[in-house]
Amino acid sequence: MARQVTGAARRVAEAAEVLRDEKFNARRIELAEAALETLGELGFARTSLREIAQNSAFTHGVFHYYFSDKLDLICCCVRHYKAKCVTRYDEVVATATSRDELTEGFLAKLAATLQNEARMHRLWYDLRAQAMFEAAFRKDVLEIDKSLEAMIWRIASRYAELGGKRPVSSPAALYALFDGLFQSALLRHLADDKTAIPELLDEVRRLLPTVC
Repeated sequence: MARQVTGAARRVAEAAEVLRDEKFNARRIELAEAALETLGELGFARTSLREIAQNSAFTHGVFHYYFSDKLDLICCCVRHYKAKCVTRYDEVVATATSRDELTEGFLAKLAATLQNEARMHRLWYDLRAQAMFEAAFRKDVLEIDKSLEAMIWRIASRYAELGGKRPVSSPAALYALFDGLFQSALLRHLADDKTAIPELLDEVRRLLPTVC
């Protein structure tokens, strides 16, 4: 009987610990959401926890409780944002019944994210560049890069399949190609180049049939 009570008490304690962890992580995500606007506006180098707190509804102390430092917060922010990004095109991939349909659906979402979420993409590229110097970022950046590579591969594979073909390049090479085009267009868009988005879409439209 004592063993049964002990076992039950252990299970209750374990469940309570899991619940605490879930609540803690949910709070971190809430704070990360609040910080994204400031981080996207100012970037890594020009942002402190205190400044983030001043531009949110939360105190500096709250941020310090849930994050060990600015690096911890920024990694959480970008992981959270990119986790949503990598599923952006999944519906298009799943529902497209022709190469043209997939192309137009992909390009529409590509244009929308570049137009509406430029500051968040800028933060990602800022973080990826910082990872060259800051070891604390590297694991997260590499994992995010792999998830984005898989996202591009899903699009390319489906596009090729709809044409009875196979992609002519590796997932890594395709990702490097599309990411380079996107980053270049982002910089031009941030510089108020009105042709950046339409020229990106034209380039992708021409490129897809040659690689898939």
